[in-house]
Amino acid sequence: MRSLHNALGATLAYLWSGWGAVASILLFCALWELGGRVYGDLVLPGPVATLQQLSGMFDSGQALPELIISARRALYGLGLALGIGTLLGLLAGRSMTAAMMSRPLVTLLLGMPPIAWLVLAMLWFGMGDATPVFTVFIACFPIAFAGAMQGGRTLDNKLKDVALAYRLPWRMLLTDLYLPHITSYLFPAWITALGTSWKVVVMAELLTTVDGVGAALAVSRAQLDTASSLGWIVAVLGLLLAFEYLLLEPIKRRVERWRTEPGP
Repeated sequence: MRSLHNALGATLAYLWSGWGAVASILLFCALWELGGRVYGDLVLPGPVATLQQLSGMFDSGQALPELIISARRALYGLGLALGIGTLLGLLAGRSMTAAMMSRPLVTLLLGMPPIAWLVLAMLWFGMGDATPVFTVFIACFPIAFAGAMQGGRTLDNKLKDVALAYRLPWRMLLTDLYLPHITSYLFPAWITALGTSWKVVVMAELLTTVDGVGAALAVSRAQLDTASSLGWIVAVLGLLLAFEYLLLEPIKRRVERWRTEPGP
């Protein structure tokens, strides 16, 4: 009975978080519509006009291929950054020397503008897929690294010693001690990196490629087509929200269910 109650509570909490997100989006759309009526469709098309333009882009077969190309580049760079950055960050978090040595490097990487990395990537890799993928990787890597390192550094050693003293099995150490603590630092970093990856890949495509959402934005800008530009932006934001709320958020809630489950 208790497990059923906990599962129901977790489901309701997840649905409520979804309604909260929908409410914030509706508020944003209301302000957007107000701005459109004030400035006119030439300067700021409203949400209805933008969605109609986006629907036409999908119907004509223009939108989906470009979105797939951008998503592939963003996810390649993001996946490499999360995998390598998380692994190295966890290793650095278990060593005070490694953490102190890596901290200024992470600060430098976080502080360097992505546009500077993009210029270097254009010189190193040319105008192909490697340039946006590398730029996404180098922009997201320090975010994942810093989150993982902080999670490793703040692990309670006293709690670990107690677990080892009672000779808890390694599986219980992993699922009940290490994983809940580390994921509380990893998921915020991963979500931040996810948003960064989409911003960076569109910027890189705008300057270096002939396909993808960034290249399509460059065309709509040249044609002074504000509705198409906003349509591409809405499509990218929709994909970003889909990845966060349909992929990362359910995993996060499953891993961190101990936060809402009552103790024995």
